[in-house]
Amino acid sequence: MRARVSLLLGQILIAVAFLSTWQVLVTTGKLDKFFFSRPSDIAARIGTWLQTGSIWPHLLVTLEEAALAFALGAGAGVLCGFALARSPRLGALADPFIKILNALPRVVLAPIFLLWFGLGIWSKVALGVTVVFFIVFFNTHQGVRDVDKSVVDNARMLGASEWQLTRHVLIPSALTWVFSSLHISIGFAVIAVVVGEYLGASRGVGYLISQAEGVFDTTGVFAGMAVLSASVLLVGLGVNRLEKWLLRWKS
Repeated sequence: MRARVSLLLGQILIAVAFLSTWQVLVTTGKLDKFFFSRPSDIAARIGTWLQTGSIWPHLLVTLEEAALAFALGAGAGVLCGFALARSPRLGALADPFIKILNALPRVVLAPIFLLWFGLGIWSKVALGVTVVFFIVFFNTHQGVRDVDKSVVDNARMLGASEWQLTRHVLIPSALTWVFSSLHISIGFAVIAVVVGEYLGASRGVGYLISQAEGVFDTTGVFAGMAVLSASVLLVGLGVNRLEKWLLRWKS
């Protein structure tokens, strides 16, 4: 408990020191206020957004898009990762195609998805899925392949079916890899949908940032990024709790 408190205090001190230094440098003119808004001004802008409620419609749209992209991409990544890891021949057959698809630049795909799905949420969800899927897929695939073969052989000797083997051996063993990819995917899902909103949308935090950038409103840009960062941090804490609950057997 003391270690956790000390860690939290250390993190708070680092954040306070960073923001204080930033505030002083901008206030004293060491950093140009046009390019680097003061943290106090950013906090005031966020406070205004919260007070007026203008941020909520944009934030809810972005979170909805990110949640759909995360759920669909992670679900497909886990299923495909397990399937190809348990079928080496099928995995070898699909390997070059998966690598080709993963190599496609997402920024190039974004305008194509806008043409296919329009300016609504699904073009952003599609872009997010292409990012999340491959992160989760490769980690799940590697996690299943890294399961101790002797454990698998012993389970088969005891008469375990494929479903029992998957449920009691493969899934618990691969969960660490899966959750590792999920932690990374949260941030990338948000980044992907914000990029999509930035390129074409009528709502969302990415749209809000784009509008602020269009009028050289640096405070609005940084405020939008701060709201996104706080949202990702809160979601990440939720995933941490879920991971600890599912992996409680390891402690």
